[in-house]
Parts: sequence; structure tokens; C-alpha cells
Amino acid sequence: MFEFSWPLAFLLLPLPWLIALVKPTPAKQPLKLRMPSYATIATGGSLSEQQKRYLSLSEAIVWIALVCALANPTYLDDPVVLPNEGRDIMLAVDLSESMKEQDMAYQGGYVDRLSVVKAVLAEFIEKRQGDRLGLILFGDTAFLQTPLTRDLDTVAKMLNETQIGLVGRATAIGDAIGLSVKRFEQKEKSNRILILLTDGQNTSGNLQPEEALTLARDAGIKVYTVGVGSDGRGGFSLFGMGGLSMGSSIDEATLKHIASETGGLYFRAKDVKGLQRIYEELDKLEPISSDNQTFRPTLALFYWPLLIALGWIALVLIIKSAKSILRENN
Repeated sequence: MFEFSWPLAFLLLPLPWLIALVKPTPAKQPLKLRMPSYATIATGGSLSEQQKRYLSLSEAIVWIALVCALANPTYLDDPVVLPNEGRDIMLAVDLSESMKEQDMAYQGGYVDRLSVVKAVLAEFIEKRQGDRLGLILFGDTAFLQTPLTRDLDTVAKMLNETQIGLVGRATAIGDAIGLSVKRFEQKEKSNRILILLTDGQNTSGNLQPEEALTLARDAGIKVYTVGVGSDGRGGFSLFGMGGLSMGSSIDEATLKHIASETGGLYFRAKDVKGLQRIYEELDKLEPISSDNQTFRPTLALFYWPLLIALGWIALVLIIKSAKSILRENN
């Protein structure tokens, strides 16, 4: 869509012609304002009838272009809708040694738990437009991989590059919650959500889960805990006997307690579909604001008529100079 920001500027269009109608006054009376002609000045004041017509047309073109530039022509692009209020979601992913267990059914076979978490979380991250996401990895301790950001591509890339054992072999659930509390404190108030995915129980770290729970509750953070792992029905495990998975050692009691005390929920993810259903449920539990802000990208075009006016003046002066040079040479 094309529009002029200041259309009232077009009221100035007849001004030069109105000024030109003012008749010269007698010498004894005060002089009235008259508009000079740039073309007359350029030619020294002596003009033939044909030159007058040509230069009057030039003056009109220049004046119209200048008024158009003053009216500020603007091109409006298609409206862009932005969420008025998103969520701050921190993802805490367990990278302990037990995440290697290949007991998760996926695409006709069994894969390790971390691979399933990566696959499903990638889809979850892609759908979080308008939200700020952060990524915490935890093992022997907790490590901030990505701070809260709306750059979802970076969060997805950093998650995809994670490796089991990157931060140790144990499970520091308390440290992961404590680190998320610290990172949320650096942001303004919003929907503060922590999604903690683990397949075990707290076996390491400087902060006990109960202490971390108190911090999260006081900071107004909802913790949704997700227990990842099957019940030991098949699959290959490096830690199992006879090549079968040992199942999960998830401390469900602690995870349920953390979720309940912070206003969140505990989920159990035994397969890919289970994880996908969890994320769908989270969208229902933590909806974003339905009020959206709309803005239209604008592109100012005033410089085009301004360049036309200046270019036309320059062209007239160049032609006049060229004619003068030719007359002198002749």
C-alpha cells in the first residue's frame, strides 16, 4: 500500500502561481513579495517566448516534485503480527550416563533416551514462536548452554550438539533447578516455566532438590517435570544384563513433589508419543496471551521526488552552461 504521510502539503501546490499573480506596486508604495524564477536567474533574465514556456514547465515539474517530497510518500508492507506476551521457558535436559539406554521405541526400532528427547524437543522448540527459550544441561552439575532468547534456531542447534557425559555421568537435579532460578531472576516478570527432563534421581550437585524447590517456589517458577524411560520392556542397554534394558530408576516421588509444590505437573514419557502428548498438554496448561500487536513495515520514498527536483534543476543549468560555451566558441 502506498500513501503520503503529510497529504496537507499538497495545499502548497498553487502557491507559486498565486504569488505570480501579485502585480508590481508603484515605487512609492512598499514592495510586495514576488517569487523569483530559478530559470530566469539561470539565463540572465532574457527569455524568448519558447524559452519561457519550456522553463515554466520545468519550474512546475520541480515545484510539484518538491511538494511531493514534503508530503513524504511511504510504502506500507503487509501487516506483521507479533505476540503481545510470550512465555519464558527454560529446558533442563539430563545428560547422565543412563540416558544412553536404548529402550525408547522410535521408527520401528529402539534408540537411546537422549536421541528421542532431541527429536521431540526439536519440534517443540520450532513451535515456540513468541516465547523465550533457554537450555540447561545437567549431569554432575548444571551448565547453562543457552540463555533465554527468542533465537529458537540457536537453541535447537545447541540441543542437537549435546552429548551424553558432557557435564558428567551423575544427575544433579537440584543444581539444574537452582540454575534456572538464577537465570529467571535476570529477566522481568513473565510466565516463568521450567521443563525438567530426567531419567534418574538426584545423585550429585551442591543443591538438594528440596532446597531448589524452595527457591523455585519463592521465585514464582512453575516446574513441569518429565520422567524419561520405559519400564524395561525390551531394548538394548550397555548397563543391562543379557542385552536387555534395566528399565528406569526415576525418582518419581521427588519429581511429583517438585511439580506439585510449584504449581506444575509431573509427566511420564515412556515413548515418543508420550513425549509429544506432554508438549501438547503444556500448550493447553500455559497458553500465551491472545492479544497480538500488529505493525506494518514502512519504507520512506521522499528521496525519489527530491532527487527528481534536484536532478531537473541540475539538467537545466547544465544545458544553459553548454549553450553558453557553444555560443562563445562560435
